[in-house]
Amino acid sequence: MPYDVVITDLTVPGSMGGKDCVKGLLAEDPNARVVAISGYSNDPVMANHAAYGFCASLAKPVTINDLRELMQRILSTSPV
Repeated sequence: MPYDVVITDLTVPGSMGGKDCVKGLLAEDPNARVVAISGYSNDPVMANHAAYGFCASLAKPVTINDLRELMQRILSTSPV
């Protein structure tokens, strides 16, 4: 059963980061909706998330309103 949305941090010390995660998810489900989140605003993924396979990006710190608006926007559209 597919997920509605996956939110992944770009940097996970000692573990798989977001760029590797999105590749694996898209290999399993090309329609997966994956959001990149990071505290590193200068990361190229944050400026050009679609080029890396993400449907959106959020900069930390994230407010509940930021998250709510993003989820409403993502879930109101059909997966590609």
